[in-house]
Amino acid sequence: MTNSSAEEYMSLALALAEEAAASGEVPIGCVIVDEAGRVIGRGRNRREVSRNALAHAEIEAVDMACRARNSWRLQGCSAYVTLEPCPMCLGAFRAARIDRVFFGVSNINPGAVGREPRIQGGIMEQQCGDALSAFFKLKRQ
Repeated sequence: MTNSSAEEYMSLALALAEEAAASGEVPIGCVIVDEAGRVIGRGRNRREVSRNALAHAEIEAVDMACRARNSWRLQGCSAYVTLEPCPMCLGAFRAARIDRVFFGVSNINPGAVGREPRIQGGIMEQQCGDALSAFFKLKRQ
C-alpha cells in the first residue's frame, strides 16, 4: 500500500466525519477496505441521533463490511479511522479479524486503560468453561 492510497482511504473516512459533524455528531469516520482495494464498509458517528452508545463509526463500518462479505470474518481487510479507535471499536476490529488499522489522530480522551470499567473474572468459571468446551466439542464432531 502506498501513502497515496492510504491518504485516499483516509480522505473517504474524513468525508464521513464531516457528515457526522454536519448532523451534530463528533466528527469521526471510518472505511474498511478489502484486499483488492475496494471499500466494503463505511461508517460515521451516530451516537447522538440514535441515542446509542454503540453507534460508533467503526461499528457501523464493520457491520456494513460483514454484510458485504456475508461473513463476520474480515481477514485481509484494513480499517481507516479519523480518530484512534476506542477499546470497544478496537475489540470489534479484532473480533472481525481485520488485519490492519490506520488512524488519523491519537485519542487522548477515552484511553484503553484510564476509562475501562472495573473487571472481575472467575465467576462460575468451571460452568462457563464447560459450556464452551461442550459446544466446540460438538462442532468438531
